[in-house]
Amino acid sequence: MDNFAAHTLPEDMLSYEGFRNAVLEDYRIVVESRETSLFGRKEVLTGKAKFGIFGDGKEVAQVALSKFFQPGDFRSGYYRDQTWMFASGIGTIQQFFAQMYADPNKEHDPFSAGRQMVSHYATANTDENGEWVNLAAQKNVAADMAPTAAQMPRSVGLALASKLFRNSKTLKPLTNLSNNGNEICFCTIGDASTSEGHFWEAVNAAGVMQIPLAIFVWDDGYGISVSKENQTTKGSISAALKGLQKRPDTNGIDIYTVKGWDYAGLCEIFENGINKIRETHIPAVFHVEELTQPQGHSTSGSHERYKTPERLQWERDWDCVKKMREWIIENSIATSEELFEIEIEAKKKVQQSRNSAWKEYIQPIREQAAKAIELIQAITVNDIDRHGQLQALIKQLQQNTEPLRKDVMKAVAAAALIAKNYPGHSDLLDYYNQLKDLNKSLYGSFLYNEGVKAAVKVKEVKPEYGIKPTIANGYEILNKYFDQLLSNDPRVVAFGEDVGLIGDVNQAFAGLQLKYGDDRVFDTGIRELTIIGQGTGLALRGLRPIAEIQYLDYLVYGLEQLTDDVASLHYRTNGLMSCPLIVRTRGHRLEGIWHSGSPMGMVINSLRGMYVCVPRNMTQAAGMYNTLLQSNDPAIVVESLNGYRLKEKLPLNLLDFRVPMGIPEILKEGDDVTIVSYGSVLRIIMDAAAKLEKEKISCEVIDVQTLLPFDTEHSIVESLKKTNRIIFIDEDVPGGAAAFMFNKVIEEQQGYRYLDAAPKTLTGKEHRPSYGSDGDYFSKPNAEEIYEAVIALMAE
Repeated sequence: MDNFAAHTLPEDMLSYEGFRNAVLEDYRIVVESRETSLFGRKEVLTGKAKFGIFGDGKEVAQVALSKFFQPGDFRSGYYRDQTWMFASGIGTIQQFFAQMYADPNKEHDPFSAGRQMVSHYATANTDENGEWVNLAAQKNVAADMAPTAAQMPRSVGLALASKLFRNSKTLKPLTNLSNNGNEICFCTIGDASTSEGHFWEAVNAAGVMQIPLAIFVWDDGYGISVSKENQTTKGSISAALKGLQKRPDTNGIDIYTVKGWDYAGLCEIFENGINKIRETHIPAVFHVEELTQPQGHSTSGSHERYKTPERLQWERDWDCVKKMREWIIENSIATSEELFEIEIEAKKKVQQSRNSAWKEYIQPIREQAAKAIELIQAITVNDIDRHGQLQALIKQLQQNTEPLRKDVMKAVAAAALIAKNYPGHSDLLDYYNQLKDLNKSLYGSFLYNEGVKAAVKVKEVKPEYGIKPTIANGYEILNKYFDQLLSNDPRVVAFGEDVGLIGDVNQAFAGLQLKYGDDRVFDTGIRELTIIGQGTGLALRGLRPIAEIQYLDYLVYGLEQLTDDVASLHYRTNGLMSCPLIVRTRGHRLEGIWHSGSPMGMVINSLRGMYVCVPRNMTQAAGMYNTLLQSNDPAIVVESLNGYRLKEKLPLNLLDFRVPMGIPEILKEGDDVTIVSYGSVLRIIMDAAAKLEKEKISCEVIDVQTLLPFDTEHSIVESLKKTNRIIFIDEDVPGGAAAFMFNKVIEEQQGYRYLDAAPKTLTGKEHRPSYGSDGDYFSKPNAEEIYEAVIALMAE
């Protein structure tokens, strides 16, 4: 036993026998994982699986890494980490194949119920009632994503949480969420993906904040077909990062390099580096070099097309499994014959796991097909052509030995159409509807929380006012609200550009950093992507972050993290994970192209899975925050930029009143025309409505309050039944949020039935708002335009 064994292994490995058993167990996992990749590729080539992307070539590095992954830690990785998950006991080989087959049974694929590709893992952070599980006692996995480097921003937040848990006295009692901040976020990424801006922004943020983030770069020399010399400065990410190296008198990161085939070296460097991160919270990058891709990038192509014969031979010679085998024999840990036995057993185990996964996947579909055949055979038709068509459908189902659910649905639908008005048709139609309901549940559930922690289930509580209510500026309402919130809930943290020291550009957090500390209210750099990432990671770890994007226009920088991760998380994990992030921003009217945008169409179409709140004033915004904080759903709250210094009444129950999600509010009742809108433009609409009253036109003005969800009780169509005319007004571009509202009311709520005139939309112009007050007036709906549009509508 060499120095590696004496210095790096746990106590149960310090005896020779313990050391030997541990090494051979690692080798078993390595070989099983390799066989899993080899069998997986065959499943794609034979057509049983749709696509395959595997972790072959990275097995030894990952089995070494798994030794230092402890309860409480979080993994934030990507789709090459199968060996790590096998070694950590989080995923099994059979579950791996269930993912390959896209098995929608959550018992078979507990990570996504068939909704994600193979090797996309996740662990629950809440229970069935939406309560937080004991994250400190389990090994945690933030749900994997396929977009390159998308895991980087949220890794910053996962690591930042440990820093807050360690430093914040208010968080010390939350021992189910953290063990004094000792947890590390382990982030894995392919070398080519370090070219993404996500990587650089995240590494810089980690170096500035000094958080326990361990980044492992799997370097196999290529990004699909492009070599790393064409991807990375100096052809080496560790060399390119040298300027960020921490020194005794600076912040920064530590950088380690290690060979991916060197089992002993990997264990030693990982142990030393990870222990340092855990103790000091200094982030580190581990550049794992000289890895191989035995089967190429994925099943979509062959790496023989772009790798030279010399490179391919090098990969065979330096394959990590081969090198580990040689190391074991050279150090007399086991004989070649003993390793051969392990290899034979590994192949058998993988084959058995594959067969079991396939059987569990295909059996329910075959049962559906058999039931469909039975029902179609029971139909009696007296038309020879129809009889022949039904027999063809039966034959088609009988000959399809590996049917998909859609094959059964299509056959039943076709048979139901053929057999209409014949005996047996009703039974067939009933079965078709049963399958529709089943498949809707399998493939369409959990976009949002569906249990008690669903934001739509939070009941409305009206604001209460005294006999002589206090009148305050909008920003003062928010300031008092956030003060009470931070005092009441230790899990709440707020951050963003200029949020800390000066209390945000509109003063809603003024004085609150001084009062509650810079671990509760704090500044960030100008880096919207990782601001969203910080919020995402903190929310995944049980905190209640309010992440500020200074202006709605700048949300585009952080949109990828929101749409690919936050908005899809609950759905793609089949309800396993929740991310109650609140993104606070401000938009709509101000002055200029970059500070007055209302890209709500972009937001609502890219953020399905989040709530989109559009308060018209700051009191309403506070009520929305209260509602959201009672739920586990993520949301964006777009405050009105020009409303911070407008006067409002201060509610007495500031921390307790709640604005319901998806329930519009009638601001003014009327009989002649329904005007539907939200946010800042409502004030202009109310001015126009007052002028229209002088023309004997009675306007009913409705504030939708939230765009997602939208009018869940269909109250707007009730207004339309009364007025028979409707106009949707919006600051977004034509075809944006106004078109969305139009679709919901006129089509979904069947508002077209009650129209006496064509429904209208009035929106901002196609160009971005021009600078200055005149630019605002002529770029967005103004009172005169609204007046004229309603007059024209009434004239139809």
